[in-house]
Amino acid sequence: MNIKKAAEMFDLSTDTLRYYERVGVIPPVNRNESGYRDYQIRDLNWIYLAKNLRRAGLSIESMIEFAQLSQLRGLQDVDEAQKQLLLDQLDELDKKLAEMNEVRELLVYKIDTYDDHLAKFKAGKMTDENIEKLWERKK
Repeated sequence: MNIKKAAEMFDLSTDTLRYYERVGVIPPVNRNESGYRDYQIRDLNWIYLAKNLRRAGLSIESMIEFAQLSQLRGLQDVDEAQKQLLLDQLDELDKKLAEMNEVRELLVYKIDTYDDHLAKFKAGKMTDENIEKLWERKK
């Protein structure tokens, strides 16, 4: 598969794919007789993984380290280091998801109680003494 089709497949630009290969986010892609990149399933898997690791917040530097470690396969320390990179990122993602869920719950609460709060405010029934402390609300 050529670079244009690979880029379209994953909704990335050809420049991004060239960059990922140049800096080492993905391993080098084999070239055909004419010198053009010839993406195989292995390469497409790397692109898919890179795109999703990036979406999960992994830095370019960590992605490069992950790719470099994969090329040293077979050494126990290398395998563990690569796995640890993934575990660390999963932990970070779980923390972000927990924070996002907390924010989502607040938004749902504010939407659900919006009309009631607005009515109380307009009726003069919301004062500094009885105003709700959002951070103490029941979840």
